[in-house]
Amino acid sequence: MSNERGRLFILSAPSGTGKTTLARRLVQLVPNLSLSRSYTSRSIREGERDGVDYNYVTAERFLAMREAGGFLEWAEVFGRFYGTAVADTERRLAAGEDLVLVIDVQGAAKVRERGVPFVGIFVLPPSFEVLEARLRQRSRDPEEQIRCRLETARREIEALADYDYVVINDEVERAVDCLRAIVLAERARRDAMARKVEEIVRSFQ
Repeated sequence: MSNERGRLFILSAPSGTGKTTLARRLVQLVPNLSLSRSYTSRSIREGERDGVDYNYVTAERFLAMREAGGFLEWAEVFGRFYGTAVADTERRLAAGEDLVLVIDVQGAAKVRERGVPFVGIFVLPPSFEVLEARLRQRSRDPEEQIRCRLETARREIEALADYDYVVINDEVERAVDCLRAIVLAERARRDAMARKVEEIVRSFQ
């Protein structure tokens, strides 16, 4: 691990845009970049594993953690709770690990309010029509819930201006290439490289 503090990247997008797929692919390609694992009160889905995809807890335990100040951010989404543990995030960033946090715009706003520095990336679908088609193809949710997700997506788009970068997920590998370029560019920023740059500059003196 580096002696430098890690960077926090927040990836947000409307439900059905494919942000989790992109994030998982990204961390496979970029060294020293990991996914932050959230806590959730929702039921585990087929193919998911506790402690790998999410930390699955009861709603009661989630609320107790929230009351104890244990979350960097939390949100209620479609009646289920999601949150990022403060202690887990701080430990990994302090160790020099770069983290990708996949959360919705509510969660990102709460991190911003706490004054925690992060690089915000908003993922867009190619169009509203494509998003609707993806939701209907992938989901067994009732029509009412699909419509709710689409209306939520319309509101979430309004937060676009709060993010540093925008990536359009029209094709997975192309979108992942854009995300990788963002991470590498942020790592090369002068302020991020300050200690290394200072050492090199001193060698010229």
